[in-house]
Amino acid sequence: MSESSAAAGASGAFGGWRRATGIAGAAIGVVAAGAAATVAVERMTVGRNMRRKARLALDSAGPYGSLRGTPGRAYADDGTELYYETDEADDPDPAAEALSPRRRRLFGLKDPAPVTVVFSHGYCLGQDCWHFQRAALRGVVRSVYWDQRSHGRSGRGVAQSRDDVPLTIDQLGRDLKAVLDAAAPEGPVVLVGHSMGGMTVMALAAQYPELIRDRVVATAFVGTSSGRLGEVDFGLPPAGVNAVRRVLPGVLKALGQRAELVERGRRATADLFAGVIKRYSFAGRDIDPAVARFAERMIESTPIDVVAEFYPAFTDHDKTEALALFARQPVLVLAGVQDLVTPSEHSEAIADLLPDAELVLVPDAGHLVMLEHPEVVTDRLADLLTRAGAVPAGATVGDHGKASNASSTAQRG
Repeated sequence: MSESSAAAGASGAFGGWRRATGIAGAAIGVVAAGAAATVAVERMTVGRNMRRKARLALDSAGPYGSLRGTPGRAYADDGTELYYETDEADDPDPAAEALSPRRRRLFGLKDPAPVTVVFSHGYCLGQDCWHFQRAALRGVVRSVYWDQRSHGRSGRGVAQSRDDVPLTIDQLGRDLKAVLDAAAPEGPVVLVGHSMGGMTVMALAAQYPELIRDRVVATAFVGTSSGRLGEVDFGLPPAGVNAVRRVLPGVLKALGQRAELVERGRRATADLFAGVIKRYSFAGRDIDPAVARFAERMIESTPIDVVAEFYPAFTDHDKTEALALFARQPVLVLAGVQDLVTPSEHSEAIADLLPDAELVLVPDAGHLVMLEHPEVVTDRLADLLTRAGAVPAGATVGDHGKASNASSTAQRG
């Protein structure tokens, strides 16, 4: 290649990158309004190289996301490979089992199949977001953690990448059914879903109501919504909300089409993205930097074309009617009071339709409440599992995370 042609190619690539980053900058500028001041202060007080070294140090030192189980693979109806891991329960103590005969009453079996707790994660996350709950429940109850299509260790969605089929929450519900068929084909099940994972659970119910009636013995909806997500204001003033609603879908689509260029540029805008991620993930100022970096790393690992592909599905999501299927079982509805992504009012709306559910609103908590206040989430999950007969009443669940403070949560039992 001649020098002139090489220069022209470089100029074209650089021009394309400038256009992509220009679009990205416009979108981020709107969404990041509340985080800009924090980022500006950081820029004045800490050098960029120092921040980069700090991120590397946190990545190498933090234990978060290091827990692994027995790997397995399920296959969705379009052939997408779905990765999951199973943590088996330790051999039960006969004396402890005698303390909780509920499972035998429910299923009429002398030796019923073990209860399996299946955890579904949210948008731009992965199964590792349940790190603290997984650490606490290991050995106590059989648990399955899976990565949604195009996230984590699961394969790229075949229907989307090959056939250009729009992603829907209904598809995610069918994916969860495939994981259940592979990882827990029989026996009672407890479903736990955060954000998009909770929507996935609702989509499963809408398409497989008999499964909810016959096998699901308890459900936890964490920081999620049954619909009307198009009305969320993300904590922005009206002008900013209108701009985001008008511009963001097109911006994400454009960025998704230039994924390679955008991924190259993520490093250059790492500080700004970190501020945005922190604002929309956590509410408290004293979040452990290693936990904040862990969340940032999970979100960063989601390719921009996947971010763009999933985003439109949330506006169409409405599974309010499916909630009635959970009315006759123990249900936990939990949310951070300061969640800007799926506001706590959406959890309250779910609880209003399930009046027997336990509603837990956690003050000073944002969207990633299971990482910000792991002790509260773990405590309420443990109680749910006990009520459902998934674990014996005498079982001990590990205390992982900060010290629990009963006065820090508002509940409606």
